Amino acid sequence: MRRPSPAFWAGKSVLLTGHTGFKGGWAALWLTRMGAKVTGLALPPDQTPALFDQARVAQGVTSHLVDLRDEAAVRTALAGQSFDLVLHMAAQPIVRTSIQDPVGTFAANIMGTAHLLQTLRSQPALKAVLVITSDKVYANAETGRAFVETDALGGKDPYSASKAATEIVVQSYAKSFYAQMGTPLATARGGNVIGGGDYSADRLVADIVRAGRVQAQTVLRHPEATRPWQHVLDCVAGYLVYLEDLATVRDTPTAMNFGPKPGGREVTVGELATQATAALGAPAWRHEPDPNSLEAKALGIDASQARARLGFESLLPAPEAVTWTMDWYRRQAEGEDARSLCFEQIERYESIR
Repeated sequence: MRRPSPAFWAGKSVLLTGHTGFKGGWAALWLTRMGAKVTGLALPPDQTPALFDQARVAQGVTSHLVDLRDEAAVRTALAGQSFDLVLHMAAQPIVRTSIQDPVGTFAANIMGTAHLLQTLRSQPALKAVLVITSDKVYANAETGRAFVETDALGGKDPYSASKAATEIVVQSYAKSFYAQMGTPLATARGGNVIGGGDYSADRLVADIVRAGRVQAQTVLRHPEATRPWQHVLDCVAGYLVYLEDLATVRDTPTAMNFGPKPGGREVTVGELATQATAALGAPAWRHEPDPNSLEAKALGIDASQARARLGFESLLPAPEAVTWTMDWYRRQAEGEDARSLCFEQIERYESIR
């Protein structure tokens, strides 16, 4: 299975938005490990604790703490700089937060992306730009069929709708401006990601870790729901491999799903929570239904195109991804250094045959 190429990334100037977040933090660590010159653009961490602080992500990164909703601030932060590649991961990523603050979510996810893409038009040397959206961009009738890249976009909740709208914004910029620049501009739709260092509110593993540390029960709203679970390293690896091809291979598709290995068994929220609580020695979860929830009960994405076009597929099935994840949290809680744990898992991932 293909993995990110250190030879490709060494010396590249990379703009990474969202480097203060969970997935962005792992991406920053991996890129700097491969020798990339990383500039980060994001809000300050909104989690306590935060992987950004625990793993000292800012080491080796030129970090700009900027709100992408402020176009002038984005222009100022990037003025006079030149980038080879852009990985746009900054977003408001939580469904329940989007219901509480729909306007803020639309502003961050839609206009934040538009402000960035508008500013990057002054970068004619760009080799490729990749915008991360979500597995939730698809119009989901909950048939149980895994979505493919050509399926219709949609969204019942503000988060899903904002990401579907972001897809349209990206398409319009690609056709109206970036094609004339000769710069590939694409979107990646990742599945539900788990891994060490995620402390977001209303995220399954983060909720389990918080509850486990005080020996409380984790509350599940939809234990029967299915999600396309993948480890953060599988997801980030897919993004980086995709950017490599966008920059070097003609006619690379401009939208790509990244999720579990095609053909694998779907894992429910309850199954994943049972394994995770057992790994922590935490109390068993309990079910408290939320009749007003807009969250999808069935969600799957088909990552066959990534395998066919990129030679890439996820390495870690959901049970193994849970094992890696809970091992990170357990060892970090016992006093091991978070940054070292991240690099250890990256090295271990790279060595899988």
